[in-house]
Amino acid sequence: MKNGTRLLWCAIMIVFTTVWPTLARAQSESAGVNQYFNNCASCHENTDPGQQAPKTGVLKQMAPEHVLDVLTSGSMRSNAAALSDQDKRLIAEWVGGRKIDADAVGSIEKMTNVCSTHPAVRESNAPAWNGWGADLRNTRSQTAAAAGLSPAQVSRLQLKWAFGFPGATALYAQTVYDGRLYVTSNAGYVYSLDADSGCVHWAFRSQAAVRSGFTIGRLSRTNPRLAVFFGDIRGTAYALDAGTGAVIWKTLTDPHPLARITGTPALYEGRLYVPVTSLEEPEAGQANYACCTFRGFVTALDASTGRQAWKTYTIPEAAKVVGKNSLGKDMLAPAGAGVWVTPTLDVKRRALYVATGNAFSGTPTGANAVMAFNMDTGKVLWTMQALALDVWHNGCVQNVPGRGGGRGRGAAPQVTPAAGARGGATGAAAGARGAPAGRGGTPYPPENCPPQEILGPDWDFGAPPILARLTDGREILIAAEKQGLVWAINPDDGKVLWKQDVAREIDGGRGETLFGGAVDSEHAYFGLVSSGHVALDLRTGEEIWWTPVAPPAARQNQRGIVGAVTLIPGALLSGARDGMVRAVSSRTGQLLWEFDSSREFTTVNGVPARGGSAASGGPVVANGMVFIGSGYPGFQGGQPGNVLLAFAPAVRLDVHADEMKQKADGTNGKK
Repeated sequence: MKNGTRLLWCAIMIVFTTVWPTLARAQSESAGVNQYFNNCASCHENTDPGQQAPKTGVLKQMAPEHVLDVLTSGSMRSNAAALSDQDKRLIAEWVGGRKIDADAVGSIEKMTNVCSTHPAVRESNAPAWNGWGADLRNTRSQTAAAAGLSPAQVSRLQLKWAFGFPGATALYAQTVYDGRLYVTSNAGYVYSLDADSGCVHWAFRSQAAVRSGFTIGRLSRTNPRLAVFFGDIRGTAYALDAGTGAVIWKTLTDPHPLARITGTPALYEGRLYVPVTSLEEPEAGQANYACCTFRGFVTALDASTGRQAWKTYTIPEAAKVVGKNSLGKDMLAPAGAGVWVTPTLDVKRRALYVATGNAFSGTPTGANAVMAFNMDTGKVLWTMQALALDVWHNGCVQNVPGRGGGRGRGAAPQVTPAAGARGGATGAAAGARGAPAGRGGTPYPPENCPPQEILGPDWDFGAPPILARLTDGREILIAAEKQGLVWAINPDDGKVLWKQDVAREIDGGRGETLFGGAVDSEHAYFGLVSSGHVALDLRTGEEIWWTPVAPPAARQNQRGIVGAVTLIPGALLSGARDGMVRAVSSRTGQLLWEFDSSREFTTVNGVPARGGSAASGGPVVANGMVFIGSGYPGFQGGQPGNVLLAFAPAVRLDVHADEMKQKADGTNGKK
């Protein structure tokens, strides 16, 4: 075998080893990890200066169609002869970061419902849902005027149209701006649709799947050109022309091969604030992986060029080698503390707030924390660590304390100023008991696991902090930790004002919070995994009401509110793992309306579509309509799907008839 061919084969096999496990685990986002590190890491993760095989990061710049072609009919076909067609496809999709689309089935040319005209997207004050939380504060609360819906109208919602995503199994978030709806799926296409009809204005195929939501805004104070900003699962940030989909710029935020953008970038005064995280936890579960090296960060980019203005890590020091495991692989620490969530902007304090993920190794104070950064410089202002000892990755037997009151729930927070934000480099080299065998048959080195006292329940933050303003004008940050612990924090110094545990056991399941809540001036609202909806008093944290929701009989194992909730005056909307979309009274929690999205749909673009779990980005509301994607396998055992649903209230026939009678009488409702 020629040297170049051998190197490409190693590269492809790296991909293969990584891809397969991801899809094998209910289409989880880490598929392929096992095959990659059991078969290819010896070449492509080798740090020997004499090793010339391309690194993982180089491989991940390949398009999945090219990788599959090399495996099936190119130079690697004989080497890959023992692999099934499905395995080759999974490898190619993991390496390329999106679904294979050799026939461009998701392109604008294949859409049957292209809009007849494409008006320019204008900067306006028309009703919108822009970004993850509808505003810079991430309140996920829409005003009555912008929502265009009353609770009575919510109770009469009916499906107006459905749009199918070719080849997709998961949908994420939506943005509404100037009558346009911006959406995506894990098939790799971004679409601009007409919000009222679902016709297509443009389609853009990204380099890798887009996991974030979208933010719309001008490129700078002096450049009024409107752009749509987002990020993909290879850590690349994009700016497209909002009206045409043309690429303005794209920027790789970090060279780490496992960097990804899942939180929606936030835009303010010509700067784009981009959160970056990683799926190094599943990769670290491979026996041959040198764990761990990724550090979460936030970067500020010039919105007009994509150039970096500043970049600040959640863990100040880079990971260092702290030992070797029994396979001779380096063990490094500290690592982790990815930023999975959308930044929250505090214009008055010139501060930016994020919540962070768990540690991968070591005990960094930036993990499982809420952090404040200066918007202009990136300087860390304060860190409030909610759970100090929570190292998690796939290779270790998980210790889940606190379910039912054990260690981890309500642990004393640790608040540190910027100067003291230093994490230790211990834990990765410490021995653990009972570590499982690595997938693929290679025994997993037990010394890769942290000691049981810091082996985590993976109870980090999966939702952005919310900057709430109370009726008396005071402001507080609300942050929900995954186990169901809600924190109220002083935005000036990071001190805890109150905390409330909203979790409960329902039929053996535990209620938790995942993608986040919503607030008004008096209450905070959350959906609970395995449970229902809950409302808290913003001043005290006192629970105001809680109402359970029951899944359909055939989906008892799919219960719970996983996606983010959305608030309009008088109503709280949510999507659930069982596929149900619901609206409840924000005053009492009483059910107002529900819709079963877990079924097949006739779509406006003619693509066969079926709903699944209604999770992740949750519903968005603007101008009298509700939009939600159905399909999200995730890591919570959800169901795949590929349909976006648009709802509007049905016209009440009795009201319509009365209006017609009044018009005929010439009274027009006047007395």
